[in-house]
Amino acid sequence: MTLYPMKLVTVVTESLAREPLVRLLEEAGAHGYTLTHVEGAGAQGARFADMPESANIKFKVLVPPEAAARIFERLAAEFFPLYATVAYETDVRVVRAGKF
Repeated sequence: MTLYPMKLVTVVTESLAREPLVRLLEEAGAHGYTLTHVEGAGAQGARFADMPESANIKFKVLVPPEAAARIFERLAAEFFPLYATVAYETDVRVVRAGKF
């Protein structure tokens, strides 16, 4: 079986950033994403899922390396200054590269 290299981009941010982040992912070339509601604490304080005004969301998206680079460039310019955001990538291999 052939496996193809891709990037798993994970973004944890404020729920207020949901729609702008969906647009960013689509414009960067993502074909889909997984969204979950999360809670935790960090430099920006605690965020709890049962408090929608301060809740966090986590996006996971599989993209080619060049799309991941576009996502991170725009996150740095457009999201980090405005929202409490953490983003990272992981090297992964997928079976059906054409889906991503």
